[in-house]
Amino acid sequence: MLSRILSATIVGIDALPVEVEVDSSRGLPSFSTVGLPDNAIKESRERVRSAIKNSGYSFPSGRLTVNLAPADLKKEGSSFDLPIAIGILAADGVVKRDNLSGYVMLGELSLHGEVKPVRGVLAVAMAVRNTARGLIVPRENSREAAIIGGIDVFGVKSLSEVVEFINGERTIEPTRVDTGGLFVEACGADMADVRGQEHVKRALEVVAAGGHNLLLMGPPGAGKTMLARRLPGILPPMSLEEAIEVTRIHSVAGLLPEDKPLVTERPFRTPHHTISDAGLIGGGQIPRPGEISLAHNGVLFLDEVLEFRRNVLEAMRQPLEDGVITVARAQSSLVFPARFMLVCATNPCPCGYLGDGTRECVCTPPMIQRYRAKLSGPLLDRIDVHCEVARVNFKELTDKSPVRSSKEIRQRVLVARKIQKERFRNTPIRNNAMMDEDAIKKYCTLDTHSSTLLEGAIERFSLSARAYTRILKLARTIADLEESPNIRAHHVAEAIQYRTLDRRVEL
Repeated sequence: MLSRILSATIVGIDALPVEVEVDSSRGLPSFSTVGLPDNAIKESRERVRSAIKNSGYSFPSGRLTVNLAPADLKKEGSSFDLPIAIGILAADGVVKRDNLSGYVMLGELSLHGEVKPVRGVLAVAMAVRNTARGLIVPRENSREAAIIGGIDVFGVKSLSEVVEFINGERTIEPTRVDTGGLFVEACGADMADVRGQEHVKRALEVVAAGGHNLLLMGPPGAGKTMLARRLPGILPPMSLEEAIEVTRIHSVAGLLPEDKPLVTERPFRTPHHTISDAGLIGGGQIPRPGEISLAHNGVLFLDEVLEFRRNVLEAMRQPLEDGVITVARAQSSLVFPARFMLVCATNPCPCGYLGDGTRECVCTPPMIQRYRAKLSGPLLDRIDVHCEVARVNFKELTDKSPVRSSKEIRQRVLVARKIQKERFRNTPIRNNAMMDEDAIKKYCTLDTHSSTLLEGAIERFSLSARAYTRILKLARTIADLEESPNIRAHHVAEAIQYRTLDRRVEL
């Protein structure tokens, strides 16, 4: 007899429908799986066989053929265990085949018949919500899938539960999730813990308000990492749409916490400097999201950025401009979202004390040039704010005067983001950093004084055309922080000084 079960497979971060066909016929006992299965699916026959027997059902003794259609699409993972097992039982007459219509199933089976969680359930729910009757998933994944809405999600713990549910012998209530209750205010590291460094805090406020990229350069122990780790605390909270985008990526990557069906805090990724280019931008034999995609809608922090291999850093050029990364393979090309804020921290030289004032630098000019060459001009041009982090003196460290907290700074950032949200309504632009050429022409007009000031800076510092547009974006953000409808000369002046760090720190 023949049975058909609906399921899905993950390709990139998207889910594509797969029909699991099971044919049970007379002949010598055999179990074959076709349709480009990977090793995990090929091994499923042993898990499925044991799960069916240990759940109290008899395993067919004839010839079993499982086809995963479409046959030319590569399938991978253990999520086909459940639909294959149900297909076998339906072909054997244990499960009522007529009741299977419209249900999409996925889940891994243990040898005892328990249904174990799998990756990418959120992506599957998004793909089938308008076409499927219901989605049957492991209970641990049910809240994740129910976030999407528009489809009944049934969480199950065992193979026998699924059989009884399909046969009408058991009632399983659809999973419901209150998405509003999942958003809670994060209590992370506070900017009030940082003494001194007021100009760096201002730079962090500006990049948070506009979604800009940031480079922090200073001697060891100046507080670069400490300051960068406090950036998420002043960023605006994610919207539900942004949270679903982030959760989808983390679900596919298998990084979604068991107790959190929805990622509600902006990601803050800190890869080690030994990371490969595939680990950073994504890839592999079966392409997976890299760190830049896991940081989507959040922050990618590269501590000691000049210790990263140059080819790894150069791979970020395109996603920094486009907000996506395309991973090309022989058979297909996959696109992963990568709209993140890049924050880099580095020493000014190999020993770290160039321009420190308290300790003498022992590096030669050729050593410094080789060290800084890892961060190429084109990549440096894509970083909006370049900020020097000086050593904090004893007086600043012991100062007991009140310091602005992250909550206070965040309020100013929220006001600026609200202005940008209203400005870019009905467009895909979410913040000033995302403005294209048309938006820059429309919203970044300068008066005569401001234009003259910017012209002089471009000529004096030999700034590129890209630097020109990024200064305009920065000036627009600084104006938004002051709730100014127009860009003034002092806004442009502040934006310019964020672009001239490499000129101020002499070799």
